[in-house]
Amino acid sequence: MTGQDWIEKDFYAALGVPKDADDAAIKKAYRKLARTYHPDQNQGDAKAEAKFKEIGEAYAVLSDAEQRQQYDAIRAMAGGGARFSAGAGGPAGGAGGFEDIFGGMFGGGGGGGGGGRVRYSTQTGGGGGFEDILGSMFGGGGAQTGFRPNAARPQAGADVHSSATLGFRPAVEGATVTVSTEGRTVTARIPAGVRDGQKIRLRGKGRPGVAGGAPGDLVITVHVTPHPVFSVDDKHNLRLTVPVTFAEAALGATIEVPQLDGKPVKVKVPAGTPSGRTLRVKGKGVKTAKATGDLLVTIQVVVPQKLSKAAKEAVEQLAAATDGESDVRSDLFGRAAE
Repeated sequence: MTGQDWIEKDFYAALGVPKDADDAAIKKAYRKLARTYHPDQNQGDAKAEAKFKEIGEAYAVLSDAEQRQQYDAIRAMAGGGARFSAGAGGPAGGAGGFEDIFGGMFGGGGGGGGGGRVRYSTQTGGGGGFEDILGSMFGGGGAQTGFRPNAARPQAGADVHSSATLGFRPAVEGATVTVSTEGRTVTARIPAGVRDGQKIRLRGKGRPGVAGGAPGDLVITVHVTPHPVFSVDDKHNLRLTVPVTFAEAALGATIEVPQLDGKPVKVKVPAGTPSGRTLRVKGKGVKTAKATGDLLVTIQVVVPQKLSKAAKEAVEQLAAATDGESDVRSDLFGRAAE
């Protein structure tokens, strides 16, 4: 977009908002128009495509406070869209140009002929001329060789934020999602092992830059639905808690536990395993591009709620046989007094 575009184009009219519209009104108008004229909704419609580009240009300027201030200033000096003569020898009869505006400001006559008319050249010359005024508005210095319509400073586009919700398994294995933002849709690949609340940044998918500036990024916040059995830690380990019987924990056993894909894997529970101990199965956790985690199985010893007569007698016999062997609470009071 050039400086002449700023002079000739009415960005407020393009968005259908008044010149004193606040940021919220400008954003609301842009989103509504963007949805209406988006190319995905108007395939093959050249007019709609042109309109979509027009409102995008308008929003890029009006949504940026500094760009909007510069735009308003140059439009005010141009009288809302007048063209100006590119040199001192421009047409003498063209009233309403920049030479007339600045002539009135600095005492020059507004008439069509004679020496009373003040002319302002955009050619190379001494400091303090028209090129210096516009140059300062667009970030240029007084030493520039004349006003250049495309002298606006390049500015990077703003980042755009969105969110996506994934099930637990797609988050562990990686997935492709489609998000909608500011009237357009973007397809993004979510890497394996993403955690709840993690942000994924897509370079160059944000708002377009101004005057050749780089586009901003699209930042997607991922929300992961909890799983009833599994969880993931920050080292890509897959965790679950598995109940075992008292006999399995006391005597030892080989049990089967589920993996995330539903397939079983065998885990050896050593004899005398207490409740709360975690056993590790190597390489059965989350697989990412950089590493593979493990499956961590936490043992939970289940105490029977009801015992048959024979089972009760067997437990009583066990208690009698182990009585006096050890006091499981021997150091409890000592540690409590520390």
